[in-house]
Amino acid sequence: MSRQVITAPNGDRLVVMPEAEYEALVEAVEDAEDRAVVDAYDRAAAAGLTDPVPSEIVDRLLSGAESKVRIWREHRGLSAVELARAAELSAPYVSQIESGRREPGIDALKRLAAALKVDIDDLV
Repeated sequence: MSRQVITAPNGDRLVVMPEAEYEALVEAVEDAEDRAVVDAYDRAAAAGLTDPVPSEIVDRLLSGAESKVRIWREHRGLSAVELARAAELSAPYVSQIESGRREPGIDALKRLAAALKVDIDDLV
């Protein structure tokens, strides 16, 4: 891959590359995103879930901008308190996980995954 790094007047470092290589990179990213969607659907089917994951949920999960626990909880139509009860965790702990203030341990992840009817990999 050929590329050149230049510095813009504002100090940003920019990479210049041939358009064909750029297009190949964009296509590779799109393919990876598509594979992630298919993998998520396959995991849901293997877990016995009959409802496919809507594209807006997949988009939220792929963006990485918010808690996967919160996304799945909202998709399942649960309140934070209902999820905490189902996972046998405290509501404040679940809230801290969703807000990113605490990292859940493996036991908490297993409980949350079971309560949300997802694979533990869907939460990490």
